[in-house]
Amino acid sequence: MIKVNHIFYTIDKKIILKDVSVKFDTGKITVILGANGAGKSTLLRAICNLIDYDGEIFINGENIKNIERKILAQKIGVLPQSLEAPKDLTVEELAYYGRHPYRKFFFGEDENIAKKAVDFALKSAKVEHLRNRRLKDLSGGERQRANLSMVLSGEPEILMLDEPTTYLDISHQLEVMEIVKKLNVERKITVIMVLHDLNHALRYADSAVIMKGGVIYKTGEPKKTLTRESIFEVFNVDSEILESKDGDSVIFPKKPLFF
Repeated sequence: MIKVNHIFYTIDKKIILKDVSVKFDTGKITVILGANGAGKSTLLRAICNLIDYDGEIFINGENIKNIERKILAQKIGVLPQSLEAPKDLTVEELAYYGRHPYRKFFFGEDENIAKKAVDFALKSAKVEHLRNRRLKDLSGGERQRANLSMVLSGEPEILMLDEPTTYLDISHQLEVMEIVKKLNVERKITVIMVLHDLNHALRYADSAVIMKGGVIYKTGEPKKTLTRESIFEVFNVDSEILESKDGDSVIFPKKPLFF
């Protein structure tokens, strides 16, 4: 569905993305991994046409630079690292913000269609019972699920998540990851997300894209790409990869090599 061809992006003469070419499969969960500053979030922003890059990116064979922004916003739902919204909004009001790409300039949108999409989003993100709560009264995990409901109300074909579990405790991390997995399985939504937790990548992703220094270091199945050698080269950390009783691989990182 998404094909990235020879992308370059530079800020103040510093190369952030250097000749990046990669494909993301339809209906799969792909995680983008790498150390801080590797270019992960910048690649997401490029795919959403939010930065002025050199190169080509195609969705279903069409160059995204030729797609009207409103249409692109209907196709791609984006949840950034930090989403700023007025804290006095209710969860339901926030979810309605996700319908913006469907509103016509003078006539808005059919209320029944919007309500159906918002109800689905609130239920999918497991915040239906919080619809009348204000954002300022939510916990971190509840707020992140509310943010996700806003993105889902736009009924995207592709879901872009930039570190969706950051600042969440382990319970809420798993809650978010399970919601994303369920959406992928049941709704066939293509998911591309930046993650720092390598074990989440092993457990939930179909494919991994590992970046290092603004280039693609390795791509493939998480179990084949997240090896002791690749973790050493990308993160400068020695590790052991163990197998749990149910057959899942678990990465056990040791101390950084510079200690």
